[in-house]
Amino acid sequence: MTNINDILTKHAAWLRDEPDGERADLRMADLSMADLREADLSRANLSMADLSMADLSRADLREADLRMADLSRADLREANLLRADLREADLSRANLREADLRMADLSRAIGNFAIGSFGRH
Repeated sequence: MTNINDILTKHAAWLRDEPDGERADLRMADLSMADLREADLSRANLSMADLSMADLSRADLREADLRMADLSRADLREANLLRADLREADLSRANLREADLRMADLSRAIGNFAIGSFGRH
């Protein structure tokens, strides 16, 4: 896989509508334990990605596709998950303190985490 920093740079350019930009496609990527603090992954495709134990604190994940992603034990403190698609995501023991989950789709997501717990519906 291409270097994550290169992907983030191209994604940032895509978000600015620059010609050399490219939406981050990290479907099924192994990003376990990755340091993604304050990363701008808004509108990125992270479906089925392994983000277990990743540091996503203060990350921008607005409108990100996180369907079936493994976010177990991830640090999502103060992350912006506004309108993120978290259907069937595993949020077991994830830290979501002060995360913005407004309008996020948590259908069939599972987890026990710092601010509460929920199960499959």
